[in-house]
Amino acid sequence: MGHEETVYEALDHAHGGEGHWAFGTGFDEPLAGVDTTVPDGVDPADLGTYCLMLGDDALVLAQRLTQWVTAAPELEEEVAVANVALDLLGQARLLLARAGSVGVLGRSRERATESIPDEDALAYFRDPDEFRNTALVEAENGDFGQTMARLLVASTVRLAVFSRLRESRDPVLAAIAAKGVNELAYHRDHAARWVLRLGDGTGESHRRVQAGVDAVGPLLADVLTATDVEQRLVAGGVAVDPADVREEVRSVLTQVLDQATLRVPEWPADTPPRGRVGQHGPELTTLLATLQGLARQHPAATW
Repeated sequence: MGHEETVYEALDHAHGGEGHWAFGTGFDEPLAGVDTTVPDGVDPADLGTYCLMLGDDALVLAQRLTQWVTAAPELEEEVAVANVALDLLGQARLLLARAGSVGVLGRSRERATESIPDEDALAYFRDPDEFRNTALVEAENGDFGQTMARLLVASTVRLAVFSRLRESRDPVLAAIAAKGVNELAYHRDHAARWVLRLGDGTGESHRRVQAGVDAVGPLLADVLTATDVEQRLVAGGVAVDPADVREEVRSVLTQVLDQATLRVPEWPADTPPRGRVGQHGPELTTLLATLQGLARQHPAATW
């Protein structure tokens, strides 16, 4: 970098000097060189919706985790939480790009400028009822113990799903899952270490993380109940049935919580999915106002 350049100018020159969006463009196309043909017998709308489900979970949880930057209990933990969030943003970008490639942009494209990539249009220009994330990731952080309990549960479920998605008939989903499993294994291990540390620590830390586990446990119902879209894609060899990961998730969580001297919450009963079909609480509206604010105020801005 020359002395006359700022960091931003140097980055701009590295990508051709054309100026770039502040919200995620100016990089290589996320699916460049990948065969994005929809497998035979698969409804593109179903495939796109499923990618939104997985991508929105990652996007929203990443936003929740970034709220701990400058607020985590240790400086090293701020770096760790930020890295987990970046991993999830990477997964979200690939999944939203896949959703865009099969034509699920809808109203988000109408609200965005044509030059914004599909994944950015889906991230920044959908309204809350168009998001397909679960209640597990959109719930407020609570204290740090609750955040680590949520990360443990969410990463355990996601790792179990991604491990199976490596065999998906959709080559894009299979490739995204193959890349993501190592990231998710780290996320689960990191959260488990904190839950063990807090659960088997002081009386106060034990109380707080137990309260976090109790708050997060009921939200599993929204994650482990299949929608009609998922059921159709499972039959087509594309998606993973949430019921197939139940026992693995229960076993992992029970093992960690037992070692942390924490009470295992009652396993939630099956309930109709809510977040997956666009039914959200006010927490998501507030979160999206922060996430989408800059892009919506300046949809034609370059950086």
